[in-house]
Amino acid sequence: MDELSFEEAFEQLEKTIAALKDGKMPLDQALQQYQGGMQLAQYCNQLLQKAELTVQQLSSSESEDELTISPLDM
Repeated sequence: MDELSFEEAFEQLEKTIAALKDGKMPLDQALQQYQGGMQLAQYCNQLLQKAELTVQQLSSSESEDELTISPLDM
């Protein structure tokens, strides 16, 4: 799963959710799909957290003429 982009993982998660909502699969298969969906959700969450940490905001310091890098407040 580590080689999936966020978009690919999220697309797979959406397909898993749609299949589970359909309700036409056997219980064993539904449980497997649910577990896979939870793993995809956790993976997507990890990617989002990494992205949030790397998104930074350039701001200029008022006291000095230098640029500083600070985390983006969301």
